Amino acid sequence: MTWRASILTLFPEMFPGPLGLSLAGRALAGGTWALDAHDIRSFATDRHRTVDDTPAGGGAGMVMRPDVLDTAIGGVMPEGDTRPLIYLTPRGRLLDQSMVRSLAEGPGCVLLCGRYEGIDQRVIDARDMVEVSIGDYVLSGGETAALVLLDACIRLLPGVMGAADSAAEESHGAEGLLEYPHYTRPAEWQGRTIPDVLLSGHHAEIARWRRAESEKITRERRPDLWARHDAMHGGAGAIARHPAAA
Repeated sequence: MTWRASILTLFPEMFPGPLGLSLAGRALAGGTWALDAHDIRSFATDRHRTVDDTPAGGGAGMVMRPDVLDTAIGGVMPEGDTRPLIYLTPRGRLLDQSMVRSLAEGPGCVLLCGRYEGIDQRVIDARDMVEVSIGDYVLSGGETAALVLLDACIRLLPGVMGAADSAAEESHGAEGLLEYPHYTRPAEWQGRTIPDVLLSGHHAEIARWRRAESEKITRERRPDLWARHDAMHGGAGAIARHPAAA
């Protein structure tokens, strides 16, 4: 079954954008996943195709109308559509690899890209939307966030990535650790050399070094991830360090 993404946006021309290139683009052309982008304005009923109005209670900006959005959602999600309806917003649950894997294993998703000050809360509640954030910052609209979410999901679909084990070893893998450093030829560059252990041919030692580096980088750069990882493993702490990683 093809994994399908439907986008509700005021700027459908933004899609597929970068997702039409490289691995995602080849998978799209090959039918591994499908994309349909819908202009929210096409569901407005007045001659000006109005999709927003002033906020109740006053304040700056405009708010997207619940009636127009509900009609748009109904037009994209027929009865029985089991895909999750996701509203991309800074106040949502932070997108992480666990959520990405769960979405990639499902039938696809419907993404609502907000604009202006946001959307009317009533349609969020009525449609039981899943609110998702890609980070603690504000974008001009949800389209960029939708591209990020889709890219993360598509690369996990069967057959999209060239190496089956690549996704398991990279950043935010199964154990929630950041990725270890990578090196390639030449062995020496501008006076900097590849760590000896990586040239040793001892696969067990290389695996230990990589794990130790992942743990060290995660502790230093993302203490929140390290605390979660440590809690998942009963607070047992890190494995013994390879001397090269001390």
